[in-house]
Amino acid sequence: MKVEGEVGIDAPVERHRLYEDGLAIVTGTLIVSLGVVIYSKAVLLTGSTAGLALLLQYATGAGFWLVFSLVNLPFYVLAVRRLGWPFALRTFLAVSLVSLFSRLTAQWVEFARIDPVYAAVVGGGLMGMGLLVLFRHRTGLGGINILAIYLQEKWGIRAGYFQFALDLSILAAAVFVLPPANLLLSIIGAAVVNMILAINHKPGRYAGVT
Repeated sequence: MKVEGEVGIDAPVERHRLYEDGLAIVTGTLIVSLGVVIYSKAVLLTGSTAGLALLLQYATGAGFWLVFSLVNLPFYVLAVRRLGWPFALRTFLAVSLVSLFSRLTAQWVEFARIDPVYAAVVGGGLMGMGLLVLFRHRTGLGGINILAIYLQEKWGIRAGYFQFALDLSILAAAVFVLPPANLLLSIIGAAVVNMILAINHKPGRYAGVT
C-alpha cells in the first residue's frame, strides 16, 4: 500500500536545479550562523567541527570564523574521495559562508542579554534546521557532517544519531573550559540539533537530489 506523498520505488527522482542548490546553501548557512552567534554570546558549545571551533575560540580567543575554516581543511579529502567533487565543492562553499556570515552576523545583530536556556534550545534549533536544509541539498559543514552523510548514504546509519554520539565526545572535552551549567545546556542544545536531523532526515524520506 502506497501512502500519499510517498515516493514509489519506480517513481522518477526530481533533481534540484542549480539555483535551488545556491539558494539552499545561502539560506542554510545564514540560519546556522545565527545559531552559532547565539551560542557564542551565551558561551555554549555545540558538536561537530563548529563545536570544536567554538571550544578553541573560548580557549584561545581566536575568532570562530578563522578556526572553523582551518579545522575543516583535512576533511575535504574525505569529501572528495567518498562523496565526489560536487559535494566537496558545495561543502567548501558552505563552510566558507558560515565563516563569513558568523563574523558578519555578530555585527548585524547585537544581544544585550540572552537567557542561556533559551539560547541552548533556540540556537540549537536554528543550527539543526540550517543543517537540515544543507543536508537535503547534499551539502555538509565539513568534518563530522561529511562522515555522517557518507555513513547514512552508504550503510543507512542515521546521520543525526551518529553525529550525536561523536558530539558527546567533543562536549566531554569541554569540561576543562566551560562551567558545569554551560556544559549541561550545551548537551541539551546538541540533543536539539541532532533530534531535528534524526527525525527529519531519514533515508528515503526526501527524494530530491542534485
